[in-house]
Amino acid sequence: MMARTPRLDTPLGRASVVRTPTPSRDRFGRFTEWVARAMGTPAFLVILTLFCAAWLGWNTLMPNEVRFDDAALGFTALTLMLSLQASYAAPLILLAQNRQDDRDRVQIEQDRQRAERNLADTEYLAREIVALRMALEERLSQSVTRDVLRQELKTLLAELEKEPAATDEGTP
Repeated sequence: MMARTPRLDTPLGRASVVRTPTPSRDRFGRFTEWVARAMGTPAFLVILTLFCAAWLGWNTLMPNEVRFDDAALGFTALTLMLSLQASYAAPLILLAQNRQDDRDRVQIEQDRQRAERNLADTEYLAREIVALRMALEERLSQSVTRDVLRQELKTLLAELEKEPAATDEGTP
């Protein structure tokens, strides 16, 4: 029987592990944000206004047999429906705001860390520029001027002129 060679695109020991995607645990949070976004749109206000106008129109203009909310009682059912909608809307909007606050807090912390890294990088680069500037100034201060070079060359020439005479005396 031939030994199976491991595949290079599969981690060792995990060939049989299959991960199934898990449903998000934050589905309700996303729902609350969707509700808060939907209630904050002009379309929602237009739809709610049209719904109330249709409700009031139906229960005012239609015959008494097909009316389901009496105008004499102050449209009690409509008032209860709007109160129910408001009682659910407020907590959902608060939940969405809390989630946004949490995201903002995380973003602020990441921005602060990024700013600290940028400051550290800037300080490092400033120190490097100063070190380069100092090294350049030191190098320039040690550079050979024309007069110094002439003097050194004259000294070397004088030593070379003396050297052959010393070697000539020692040779037979």
